[in-house]
Amino acid sequence: MINQKRHVGPRHVAIIMDGNGRWATQRGLPRLAGHKVGIEQIQRVLQYLADNHVSFVTLYAFSTENWNRPLTEVRGILNLMEEALVKQTPQLHKKNVKVIHLGKVDRLEESMKIALQNAQELTKFNTGITLNVAFDYGGRDEILEAVRSLIRAQIQPDQIDETLFSSHMYTHPSPDPDLVIRTGGEMRISNFLLWQSAYSEYYHTPTFWPDLNDSELELALKSYQSRDRRFGRVNAETE
Repeated sequence: MINQKRHVGPRHVAIIMDGNGRWATQRGLPRLAGHKVGIEQIQRVLQYLADNHVSFVTLYAFSTENWNRPLTEVRGILNLMEEALVKQTPQLHKKNVKVIHLGKVDRLEESMKIALQNAQELTKFNTGITLNVAFDYGGRDEILEAVRSLIRAQIQPDQIDETLFSSHMYTHPSPDPDLVIRTGGEMRISNFLLWQSAYSEYYHTPTFWPDLNDSELELALKSYQSRDRRFGRVNAETE
């Protein structure tokens, strides 16, 4: 007998958007051109996932380690993200998208902080798909911040369980991701959602993020649907 649960689509999809720079280099363009196309890609991917009943999408837009890239590239990415927030937030709001920022803001320019705050304020009551933007985000840093938060709250060690710990993560109240997609051919998680992805299914594709089309997304969703998610349990039907 086929386990019917295998054919339920993911509720939460997280994406490591990799390959922007390489996409541009292959075309003889500056790396920043790839990041620009990558940002323009977001709404199309978001619409496809929403049409396929995904309720939460988390995009790895800028990691804590990305600050180590050349200064011109970092500044360019920050400027592109700020411009996109200002331009795309009204469009996302019209589509009933809820925007949430995951990560720190202390290293960002004031204008970027304002753009992030405005996006979240404008869309906070929206009831459609939730878009978590992981910007200046790192999984290890998030875990440390959760620990510090618990200490500040003076919570006793024996009171801490997984549910309570999860409630202190940046992603709360979004559920853990069911599916993590990484574009660009790399086979590592790159400090992304380390706590939340403990039982996530992974889908790796050599396709660069700017080239990720509906057909590739369909393959990712079908790959997820074909898997038997046991969460450490034994499936009696396959014994």
